[in-house]
Amino acid sequence: GNHMNSQNQSNNEEIKRLVIARLQTIPSSKKISIGNKGSFDVNELISHVKENDAIGQTVIKIQMDFLQSLKTGVLLDE
Repeated sequence: GNHMNSQNQSNNEEIKRLVIARLQTIPSSKKISIGNKGSFDVNELISHVKENDAIGQTVIKIQMDFLQSLKTGVLLDE
């Protein structure tokens, strides 16, 4: 395959690990609603993220947006 893609792939794995680590901090009894896709418990979300299916990708996007907003939020605070 081409090099850019493998770079992207490892970056993806890194992101998935971060997202899963964050999900694991949520109590497993808590249901999380994902857009219009319904509500899921943490274990379901983690397996969707690992599968990298549509729901997993939505979860990743939400988490990444959240992390971005934390980063920019820090700057806004000053």
